[in-house]
Amino acid sequence: MLMPKRVKYRRVQRGRMKGVATRGNKISNGTYGLMALEPAWITSNQIEAARIAMTRYIRRGGQVWIKIFPDKPVTEKPAETRMGSGKGSPEYWVAVVKPGRILFEMDGVPEDQAREAMRLASHKLPIKCKFVKKEEMEA
Repeated sequence: MLMPKRVKYRRVQRGRMKGVATRGNKISNGTYGLMALEPAWITSNQIEAARIAMTRYIRRGGQVWIKIFPDKPVTEKPAETRMGSGKGSPEYWVAVVKPGRILFEMDGVPEDQAREAMRLASHKLPIKCKFVKKEEMEA
């Protein structure tokens, strides 16, 4: 699972996800990418599941880059706990994703294979995604 080695503050506020992605919205490493079309929190488990789905399909061919990192802790209070007595403890980590963000990149495989691998990965994620190519984005 992806998570930071150490953080300055263990508990952060929820924030909000308005607007579109201004960073990480271009394909930088690979030829093909998976672009988010909705805002969401994507957990480290979901990122890992999508990565496994992609790499299993392409079977050691090509290269995959994960372009998001879960650096936001999400806290939960124990079940059947009364109100008050502070904020809960961190349970899992999420990456904040806005529309237009590139989630994964891929290179070294044919387009139809990359498209199918990205489709399988998108089924593991809680948002709608779109397959994009580098040359289409530059044009």
